[in-house]
Amino acid sequence: MSLPESRHLAQRLLAYEAVAGENSEPAESAAFRVFAMLRLALITLAGLAGFRSLLSRALTLARADAPDLSAVEVAADGSLKGLDELASQAQEETQEGGVVLLTQLIGLLLTFIGNDLTIRLVQDVWPEAAFDGRV
Repeated sequence: MSLPESRHLAQRLLAYEAVAGENSEPAESAAFRVFAMLRLALITLAGLAGFRSLLSRALTLARADAPDLSAVEVAADGSLKGLDELASQAQEETQEGGVVLLTQLIGLLLTFIGNDLTIRLVQDVWPEAAFDGRV
């Protein structure tokens, strides 16, 4: 799968979660909620160490295109530290940073587990969202 396809799925997930978040607490950004939800599913799939490695690699790759992510780090529990603080500073840059990071994470998932399992994982996390079976 290509980077544009990964980016498209990342944007769809963030847009979906942004709309879903309008009905909940506005304190968390859509990007923070997407990563938190994926974190649970991916820890189940790959274990905590596997997820942390995957997210750390995605963060390293994303920093090349989104330098604002330099303040973000992967915590011991696999959560992202600094993403929400970044969101409160500059909304537009944070949204792009979230898209870039999620794009890299999805790209790594596609590389390691393939399109079908990635889509199934996304559908398990967001069962009410409509996905057409491809990225």
